[in-house]
Amino acid sequence: MHEGLKRFKINDQFFGHYQKLVQEVVIPYQEKALKNEIAGVDKSYAVENFRLAAQMVSTGRCDGEFGGLLFQDSDLAKWLEAAAYSLAITKDEALETRCDEIIDLIAGAQHTDGYLNTFFTVKMPGQRWTNLYEAHELYCAGHMMEAAVAYHEATGKDKLLKVMCRMADHIAIRFLDEATPGYPGHPEIELALFRLYLATGNERYLALSKHFVDVRGVDSDYFISEIENRSWRQWGGNGKDKEYEQNHMPVRDMDEAVGHAVRAVYLYSAMADLANATKETALSDACKRLFQNITERRMYITGAIGSAYEGEVFTKDYHLPNDSAYAETCAAIGLIFFARRMLEMEADSTYADTMERALYNCVPAGMQLDGKRFFYVNPLEVVPGISGEVPPLRHVLPERTGWFGCACCPPNVARLMLSLGAYAFGESENTVFSHLFIGGEYETKAGKLLIQTGYPYEGTIRYGFAPEKESMAITLAIRIPAWSEKTEIFLNGAAIQPEIKRGYAYIKHTFQKTDVVVLKLDMEPRRVFAKNDVAADNGRVAFMRGPLVYCAEGVDNQGQVLNLLAPADGDLKELLCEEERLRGCVIIKVRGYCVENPKTLYTTQRPERRPCQITLIPYYAWGNRGKTPMRVWLPEI
Repeated sequence: MHEGLKRFKINDQFFGHYQKLVQEVVIPYQEKALKNEIAGVDKSYAVENFRLAAQMVSTGRCDGEFGGLLFQDSDLAKWLEAAAYSLAITKDEALETRCDEIIDLIAGAQHTDGYLNTFFTVKMPGQRWTNLYEAHELYCAGHMMEAAVAYHEATGKDKLLKVMCRMADHIAIRFLDEATPGYPGHPEIELALFRLYLATGNERYLALSKHFVDVRGVDSDYFISEIENRSWRQWGGNGKDKEYEQNHMPVRDMDEAVGHAVRAVYLYSAMADLANATKETALSDACKRLFQNITERRMYITGAIGSAYEGEVFTKDYHLPNDSAYAETCAAIGLIFFARRMLEMEADSTYADTMERALYNCVPAGMQLDGKRFFYVNPLEVVPGISGEVPPLRHVLPERTGWFGCACCPPNVARLMLSLGAYAFGESENTVFSHLFIGGEYETKAGKLLIQTGYPYEGTIRYGFAPEKESMAITLAIRIPAWSEKTEIFLNGAAIQPEIKRGYAYIKHTFQKTDVVVLKLDMEPRRVFAKNDVAADNGRVAFMRGPLVYCAEGVDNQGQVLNLLAPADGDLKELLCEEERLRGCVIIKVRGYCVENPKTLYTTQRPERRPCQITLIPYYAWGNRGKTPMRVWLPEI
């Protein structure tokens, strides 16, 4: 478990609320979904698959059939990881008991040689390791390794950790000792093995992680030859779209983010882990190039990535369509993983700004405010009756759903929300880095930082100090967000101008318990424009306040958003939303125009415009008040 997770206790109104929601609502709800106990939603089969696999291991037969997709094991693993973080925050004997029962099932499904995967145990015995391209064996193993590490560090119990160490040993024998060719179709195990190495100190797991990174793309025809040498396929792929699989070249040569967006950022996260551990320049340079390519050419304003439904992929520079965006929740979460590791490589606010963008916009949009419905896809424009219905847009649902047959996103949101302590702060020698502005208590080596804030709706962040001894001789490095045009810093009420390096203000001081540092950010609502290269946003404007992206919903704007024109100038009025379902967020109102609807499909008569007031809400809160149109980028006049 990342040190920051154990050290930071969150208690603010925004993410403190989200953590409580995940603990009290989301985890129990998702547990029921994984056990097929929620009526009217897609079934998971994840827990049942482990029961069947345990039967097969113990008796050679089972009383049912494998259910769901071949990577269902990973959904349960991510839920267990989230539950572990919940237990680390709040002791819950009942939850821990239920987790132990599930872990007993998982342990019972492990073969004597260490192999663990319910799909191949129940449905395709004898075919293990024959389909790295599609079958996600290594991906599922990776997620279960992460769960094992988290659960051990949260509870002290090592049953699942031992299970996954045996699985890791099994994999190491095959790919290291026996030098069997191959690498994962879906990267994930690389970063999981690194976590397993940190938790156990076993250098073999570090070597295995590095192996999978090093060999990827060296034989770029591996998946093609694998397909030729086996008799079955899962989805019919031919292995020839090498960019999709990120095996088109060795990873150190990569400079463009291509292919499946989730797979890409999981791979890049592992590359950054290894670069940080080994200090290898070629690997860190590749990570920097890839991060720059994503954030400067292939990322939505919401921090979403992955432009196209076909393959869930990055496409080309500046291709960022709004209404057909794929923008998978998991991809934004993976970008946060990547950004946090880049911050460990170098303290540069560009990484933290990106982490914040995805964390406050795309990721929370992936979950209903009540914690019981979810988006897989996070578009920036929705038209009910078209979105989710016409062939090119069937993936763009106008309302969240209770569960998915492919349910990777819901438990991913849960585990991220409960592990934010790993992202908010960092430490280097005597410097404490404040990456994210989340209220709570952070325990440093010299004492506690006490953070008070109403962020993201208020721009004041107050840092108090509780030294272990008489004082705390540290450097407090506070991120200055690129979006804040007027930023002020005060020490004990007096304005100061500390040294700014790569977007961080370095305040070196011997802090007493009476000292207070205050950061004041510019929270004025602002207009945001895209490069001309982004065709979908030409002539359009978006609105932001603090880290939050805003959008217009029909429910606030006479049922329409496609007829709205935003003014090029004029005041943006902020109001506290009194609607209970939106939890007291700040909304923005701007005087604009509504275009009258012509009576015919086409006309030579210019439609009339009438003045109107446009209401904008935070993007993360859209879709919580029924089916209604939504748009982030509005035409400007």
